Amino acid sequence: MNTVVLAAQDPTLADFGKDPWWLVLGKIVFAFAFGLLATLLGVWFERRVVGRMAVRPGPNQVGPFGLLQTLADGLKMAFKEDILPRAADKVVFFFAPTISVISAVTALSVIPFGPSVSIFGHWTPLQVTDVPVAVLVILACSSMGVYGIVLGGWASGSTYPLLGGLRSSAQMISYEVAMGLSIVAVFMTAGTMSTSGIVAAQGDATRLSIGGFELPTPGWYAILLLPSFIIFFIAMVGETNRAPFDLPEAESELVAGFMTEYSSLKFALFMLSEYVAMVSMSAVTTTLFLGGWRAPWPITLWSGANDGWWPMLWFFGKVILLVFVFVWLRGTLPRLRYDQFMRFGWKVLLPINLVWILVLAGLRSIEDWQTRDRLLVTAVGAGVLLLATLFWPSRKKEPKPSPQEQADSRPYGSFPLPPMDLQVPPSPRTKRVVAEREPANVVAGSESREV
Repeated sequence: MNTVVLAAQDPTLADFGKDPWWLVLGKIVFAFAFGLLATLLGVWFERRVVGRMAVRPGPNQVGPFGLLQTLADGLKMAFKEDILPRAADKVVFFFAPTISVISAVTALSVIPFGPSVSIFGHWTPLQVTDVPVAVLVILACSSMGVYGIVLGGWASGSTYPLLGGLRSSAQMISYEVAMGLSIVAVFMTAGTMSTSGIVAAQGDATRLSIGGFELPTPGWYAILLLPSFIIFFIAMVGETNRAPFDLPEAESELVAGFMTEYSSLKFALFMLSEYVAMVSMSAVTTTLFLGGWRAPWPITLWSGANDGWWPMLWFFGKVILLVFVFVWLRGTLPRLRYDQFMRFGWKVLLPINLVWILVLAGLRSIEDWQTRDRLLVTAVGAGVLLLATLFWPSRKKEPKPSPQEQADSRPYGSFPLPPMDLQVPPSPRTKRVVAEREPANVVAGSESREV
């Protein structure tokens, strides 16, 4: 009997497709409600955290701790005037926000929220569905989400929304490649593309031997595949158009980017899609790199930590932690310049990812690579190399020219320009006046001090 229970705790592909219709419908409603409720709480959470970082209270009037502020804002948006631009393509303009929302919510259908449990006498996994290529379904959903932004910017019939849509398409192409290569390392280690299989592959803890001491380490790929985890998280922030990569919106440059001409519920749908995508990608990161619904150490010392409904608590805790990192980045980092953003994706993340995959492929060819000790040490070393590459100064700073050198370097006959440090050298007329009023030795002393 115990063997059957333990086998059912880790869902496999054979466990799906056997549930009654009402149970499948309940899972779909739960996944949709999770995305919607996480969005409502995510907006409140972001405003409260950013407010605390800025030493201000944030929303605290509507409901306890301001929890109903997001609901009040949503009702206010519903009663706003719905403006349709005269030059807009009406059909595409209407359906563009819907595409973004559907793509973000669909990704939750293959996310395992927990192990197999008993619901009204039916033993079923806490997951809507799973397929052998479930991670590719997630990548397809994240790629389709950009269509809503591009079509919304194009159908608005305005310049700023069009520029925002084009930026989003270029951003998606640049960082989708880095994200896909990061997941390749997960495929090579887990040996499957099924999300439930990847979570099961991270379930076995291992021990790292260093200097004769054995340290217990979880089988999470965030530790074993540290470079892939860092690159995936950076690409994920770029994919969801979150700060500091929110270039498609860019309020200081493009008014509101692709959302400039939207109002009322259509504008609310675009905001909903952004926050649902943030929660969905946090859930994907938890599944691929943080052990999914499995409890972290030292909670695993409790024998029932990964049984029953408790794993849902660990899963939601990891998702909330990643959402906090999203908010933390928005509250601390400035927006990147567009050329810097593109250069970072193509010239930094992509080469490092390719080199790391080659290293990992070489480790797989070693006969005893499954001991994971060598793999873990190599991953930590590669992570240190990655951080050193990202933060190492690219070139030596040139010495700063003096104000007199800046003034003498301008072409003959051009208008004088103030130096960059705003230390304007004294004009010839000032020198002449000082020479007439002061003795010659004082003038010589002042000139020597200037030199």
